[in-house]
Order: sequence, then C-alpha cells, then structure tokens
Amino acid sequence: MAKQNRVEPATLDSLDREILRILQRDGRTSNSEIARQLGKTETTIRKRIAAMHENEFFEIVAVPTPRIAGQNISAIIGLSVQLQYLRQVAAALSERREIRYCGLSTGRFEVIIEAFFTDSDDLLRFTTDILGSLPGIVDVETSLILEIEKFAYEWELD
Repeated sequence: MAKQNRVEPATLDSLDREILRILQRDGRTSNSEIARQLGKTETTIRKRIAAMHENEFFEIVAVPTPRIAGQNISAIIGLSVQLQYLRQVAAALSERREIRYCGLSTGRFEVIIEAFFTDSDDLLRFTTDILGSLPGIVDVETSLILEIEKFAYEWELD
C-alpha cells in the first residue's frame, strides 16, 4: 500500500547521492555540517533528507552489536530444505531472536541464515531443539565466524 502524501522523485540526483555518502560515513552529521561541506543551505539539505526518507530511500537505525547482548558466537548456517516446507521454515526462522539474516537461495542450500549465540551450548540448543524440530529440514551445515574483517552497511551509490 502506498504512503499518503509521498513525495515522488524518480531518482536520486547528484546532490542526494552526496548527502547519502556523508550520512553513510557518519549518520550523526548535522544538516548544517552537510550544507557546509556541499556548499548548500541547511534548508535545502533538510528538505532533501526529509524527501529521501519519506520515499524510503534510506532508513535511520541504531544497530547494537551482538556482543552488547552477550552474543559472542556468530554463525552462518546453510539449510537443505524440502521445497514444500521452504516458506514455512523461512517464516519460522525469521521469528527467532538469534537470527539476524534469513535468505532463500539457490545452489547448495535453500535457506541461509546468520545467527548469533551466547556460547556453544546456546548454538547446540538452537541446532538440536529449534532446527531439529522444524519439518522439512534435511541437512544443516554450520560455519562459525572466527573474526570479522569487514562489516558494513554502505555501498557505493552511482
């Protein structure tokens, strides 16, 4: 359902892209600082940001790290799932607090999830009690992330 009173720019122009680049580097950059960097007025920047946000071109979120919740083990888990259960499995997993990412895929696994756990017992409980109880899962392959080299939310805007 479309939002009421939505501003409808067809695409982002070069100014919008520059604003987003600055916000990607530091989402707390003030409108006046962005205006200063880009040689525009604060009013222009404020209106551009409001229009882009209204059109859902970006989201404003604070992302706590898993460690703040005591979740020290990160795992990528590939699941082989019987096709008739695919959406049911994905929906059930998407509701779990441990799961940060759940995607349906092609290739070796039908479902790939990223999950965080407090310790190996928590991972074992999840694997046996949660995954083991879902109908349609026929194989599970878990890869533990030992060290994160890059974790980013930004990508280059053309």
